[in-house]
Amino acid sequence: MKVTKHTWISFALLILIAALYRAIPGRPWGFAPQLAMAVFGGAVLSRKLSFILPLLSMLLSDALYQLLYINGMTPIQGFYDEMWMNYILILSMTSIGFFTNPTRIVSIAKGSLIAPTLYFFISNSLTWLGNDGYHRSRDVFGYIQTMIDGIPFYTNSLIATYVFSAVLFGAYGWAAKLSLRWS
Repeated sequence: MKVTKHTWISFALLILIAALYRAIPGRPWGFAPQLAMAVFGGAVLSRKLSFILPLLSMLLSDALYQLLYINGMTPIQGFYDEMWMNYILILSMTSIGFFTNPTRIVSIAKGSLIAPTLYFFISNSLTWLGNDGYHRSRDVFGYIQTMIDGIPFYTNSLIATYVFSAVLFGAYGWAAKLSLRWS
C-alpha cells in the first residue's frame, strides 16, 4: 500500500475518532471499534502499520479515560495494573487480519467473528485466572460463571466489530474503486 500524506491524515483521524468514540460516557460496554481496526489493519496495511492503528487508538482512549477519571467524570480508570493484557490481546487480534481478504465479504465476516470471540475467551480466562474483576471461585463453576458474566460484553463486541468492519472495509473498497476511476 502506498502511504501518502492523505493516507497519514486519514489514519490519524481514524485513530482520533475511534479513541474519542471509545471514551464516550454511557457507550454500551464492549461496543468499540478497536477490534475491527485490528482486523482491518492486519488485512490492508503493512505489518508495522497494522499494529500501530489499534494500539494508538487504545492508548489515546485510555489517556482520555484517565483524564475523565482524575476529574471525577467517570468511575473508569484509563490506566490500571492489568491494562497491558488488553494491549497484547488487541495487538494479537491484528494477526487475524493477516488471514482476512479485504475484498471478500465472507473473509471479512469470518475475521469479524473470530477476533471478538478469541478476545472474549482469552480476556475472560485471564480475568478468572487473575481472580480480579468478577472474583469468581477457582473451579470449573467459577470459570463458567466468569464466561457468563462476560456475555453482554461479548455480544456488544461482536456487533461492534461487524458494524465497524463494515464501515472500514466498505470505505476502503469504495476508495479503491474511486482511485481506479481517477487513474
